[in-house]
Amino acid sequence: MADVVKKTVKKVAKKALEKTPDAIEEKAKDKVQEKATNLMKDKVEEKARSQAETAANKLKKVKENNNKKVHSRAETAKETMQDSLLAVRDKLSDAKEAGEALQEKVRNGKRTKGRARTLKGPNDIKGISHIKSISNLKSTADIKKATNIKSPKDIKTLGSK
Repeated sequence: MADVVKKTVKKVAKKALEKTPDAIEEKAKDKVQEKATNLMKDKVEEKARSQAETAANKLKKVKENNNKKVHSRAETAKETMQDSLLAVRDKLSDAKEAGEALQEKVRNGKRTKGRARTLKGPNDIKGISHIKSISNLKSTADIKKATNIKSPKDIKTLGSK
């Protein structure tokens, strides 16, 4: 029904334009163009506003979701950082205790295998005079010969002296 009304309105408008004088026709065309441009501007503005509002709403939702995520991730990061710092503190205290024990051992001069343990200094380092020379090495004359080897007769037994 709306289509039929539109068609008849168009036909009536065309016939009215044909029968009207040119000056009035020009004014009517100008007014129609103004109204059409105003309607188009209004529609474009309305559409732009609605799109801007939907974009703003979407942005707001995304911002809220990101805020929630950031806060939760910040909490987990804080907890992991605290855990790692506590672990480091424990390791440092263990290292400190081990260092103190080592210092105590050095101060007290703990005995190992019946003799006192002493720290060596730079005077205890061997010099070039302590290195063996070729004259100190054994030669073929120092090797035992067959006559020097003990025989079963030379070995003492429990019963003989």
